[in-house]
Amino acid sequence: MSAGVKYRWPWMGVRKVAIAGLSICLAAGFLLSILSCALYGNWWPLLVVFTYALAPLPNAIFGRYVTSDPLADVSSSVADFGRFMTAVLVVSGFGLPVVLSHAGIITSMAMYMSIIGGVLVYGTIIVYSTLFREQQDF
Repeated sequence: MSAGVKYRWPWMGVRKVAIAGLSICLAAGFLLSILSCALYGNWWPLLVVFTYALAPLPNAIFGRYVTSDPLADVSSSVADFGRFMTAVLVVSGFGLPVVLSHAGIITSMAMYMSIIGGVLVYGTIIVYSTLFREQQDF
């Protein structure tokens, strides 16, 4: 790096390390989910990967209905529905492997791998959104 480069944030190097770490965690989560399918010859746990992609969409779509005033006591039912749908998708991402294992469709090891992969993927999404949230000035 050149000495003349001025970063917008003094901790810009920390952001790069955080992005690298988060990308490794995300890749490991997807790898575990794919391996839970490939190692045991049953591709049903791949349905969990679709919930990873669909889970943030309701918040992204319905999130614009949230008021930007932090002192407003008004709750938007459309935004609440978006949060509810996100919660349904996240819970189904963890519950689907358990149900498939209980029904005997997948092995218990595939269930564990799929759930650990889900924890890594969802955890990465939560940490990313927490670390890189824009600060609001009042």
